[in-house]
Amino acid sequence: MKAVIVGYGRMGRMIEEAAEAAGFDILAIVDIDNLNDLDALQERANVVFDFSAPAALDVVYDYIKRTGSPYLCGCTGHSPEEKEKVRSLSAYAPVIHAANYSLGVAVVKKALELISPVLRGSFDVEVLESHHNRKVDAPSGTAILLADAVDPAHEYRRVYERHSVTAPRGEKEIGMVSRRGGNLAGEHVVAFYGEDETIELTHRATSRRIFVTGAVKAALILKDKPNGFYTIEDLLF
Repeated sequence: MKAVIVGYGRMGRMIEEAAEAAGFDILAIVDIDNLNDLDALQERANVVFDFSAPAALDVVYDYIKRTGSPYLCGCTGHSPEEKEKVRSLSAYAPVIHAANYSLGVAVVKKALELISPVLRGSFDVEVLESHHNRKVDAPSGTAILLADAVDPAHEYRRVYERHSVTAPRGEKEIGMVSRRGGNLAGEHVVAFYGEDETIELTHRATSRRIFVTGAVKAALILKDKPNGFYTIEDLLF
């Protein structure tokens, strides 16, 4: 099995280690300063792990379209147009794009899809996420994923970092709060506030290794799938 790794920060280095342990030979490693190496690569990989940044998408897109290599994308911060570009690659290869590859987050998402229709009309909803001080996008992709699980039709307005002193909370709002500090791997809390009761679902990552483990597990399944766009639930459950 052969793998290409796009993005060689801490996540990329951990992916390299875990992929090799799972039996992958690393065909190429590219980062923002040597993306042209991917332009020159003609060989098909069994999977492309992409934990880079949206700026790399055009080069990665060309490689996937050219080779049909299965594409596992963990990038966050994509625009709607960039997300659609990733999805369009499913015509050429099996593709998964997930903000979070943790099995625990996938379970929390499933739980939210189950309970939110019951609670949403009578409970206020707030999403709080905390990450390390080097994370550039806010709110996190996982926070957006969980808010979408609560409100898949986007009937509620997303309110970011409340600061108004002139108006109370609206009835159809989801508050989104981001905190950055230290070396936090990631914490997400979805809180439902009702009359005299509160329900909270919390996922706390103590290491980025949980994301790497989930990504490699998903890649081992993705590589044998037909062309199409998959969710983490499709591959892990």
